Formats: sequence, structure tokens, C-alpha cells
Amino acid sequence: MGIDLKAGGRRTGHKSSSKVIKTQNPYIRLLIRLYQFLARRTGSAFCATVVKRLHMSKVNQPPVGLNRLAKSMMNKDDKTAVVVGKVTDDVRMLECPKLSVCALAFTEGARKRILAAGGECITFDQLALRAPKGSNTVLLRGPKSRKALAHFGHSTSVNNPHTHDGVKPYVRSKGRKFEKARGRRRSCGFKV
Repeated sequence: MGIDLKAGGRRTGHKSSSKVIKTQNPYIRLLIRLYQFLARRTGSAFCATVVKRLHMSKVNQPPVGLNRLAKSMMNKDDKTAVVVGKVTDDVRMLECPKLSVCALAFTEGARKRILAAGGECITFDQLALRAPKGSNTVLLRGPKSRKALAHFGHSTSVNNPHTHDGVKPYVRSKGRKFEKARGRRRSCGFKV
């Protein structure tokens, strides 16, 4: 008696991404071990989320600008902003408010401005000592808008023909002779 497999077979190995630490950075490897321990022993959802984000690739750890950070931390004076990624300076912002920020890295300008405003820049190991369960923290992340995302779309179906609306094709140039035939106009077969 065989097993009825779906086309393409079973999804094997899709859970392994957070079991094996892919980065060679010793600091991040230690942080993952520390927060995995905290997540297991405290049952804290904050620690589990931090572990998940530490496992992510660089593309999925977008930087956060000071302006976005200041907006998100408005009226949250006693809390610490936590960013699993880099904090960058924003020259468009004239004055930086007093912030307490924990991040993987800070640009030189961002660190200087936060400290000049009387704030503090702390690391994740310092945060683990201060707030092991993530109390009084605000977990933030930057905008995931990179050029490649414009080309990503979902598979089209008869039920939902609009999944490719606004999906940018990889075309040499935009013109009458470039990918404008079947599938791209009503008069030739169909249009998506």
C-alpha cells in the first residue's frame, strides 16, 4: 500500500531554517543561543520572536531610520525600542528626541545623535540582563521595500485574475514589441 503524494511530493526540509544557524558571525550565534534559552525557560513570546528574527537573512532584517524610530516611540518615554537589525541616521530629522534603543548595530551618525539627545544605545546581551522577558520594550522593524519585491507575484487562477496586477515583469524595455502579445492583451487569447 503506497502513500498518496501530491504533485511535487512532500515538503521535506522546510522546517530546518531555524534549526541550523546559518550565519558565521560569532556574536549573532551567541545571541541566538542566549535568546533560545530565554524563550525556552521563560516561555516569552518576545524572546521567541527575537530568535526568529535573528535567524533571518540580511534582506529580511531591513534597517530602521531614526525618524521612523522617533515616530514609533512617541509618548513611550519609559520603554526601550528593540530592532533586530541596524539603526541608521536620518539627516531630514532636525532634532532627535531622547530614546532608549537596542539594536544589532548603529551607524556612527545615529549613535552620536541618540547619545547627544541623552538617550542610550544598548546591545541585545545588555537587554537580556535588563528585561529577560522583554518587559517595557517595543519591538520594531524597518520597511521591506527592495527593488526585487516589485517582480514578485502569486500564481494566477481562473477565480482570481488580478494576482499579477502591478507585478513588474523582467523585461528589457517597455514597448510595443516587448512581451505584449498573448497573455498581455484581450485580443490575443487572454490578459493577466
